[in-house]
Amino acid sequence: MRPQLLSIEVTRLDAGRARLRLTGDLDFDTAPELVDTATRARADGCHELTIDVGGVGLCDSSGLSAFLVLSQGGAGSVRLTGVGARLQQLLDRTGLTELLAVEQQAAHAVDDVREVG
Repeated sequence: MRPQLLSIEVTRLDAGRARLRLTGDLDFDTAPELVDTATRARADGCHELTIDVGGVGLCDSSGLSAFLVLSQGGAGSVRLTGVGARLQQLLDRTGLTELLAVEQQAAHAVDDVREVG
């Protein structure tokens, strides 16, 4: 399987809030792009970030690390939405569920996130 590049769509919701909609793979090669995009959004005054991971096909330890970096930056809150069952399992196993606000996908949604060991 070919890796899928990450695309990030940034939408300003209102003063101080933005949504980052991710599509593709969140891995070693693309996680820095997420951190850079979130850092720019925060520099533009968006301190509350909602990261929609519903379109993420793969999330490895680098992707999880990016979530941790963003949550520990002290610049505002991070909330993950569209979290599928497999990504939820990774967040639970690593303790990130305790650090991030996490909203799972609807129970009827298909979960295509592949776990990488």
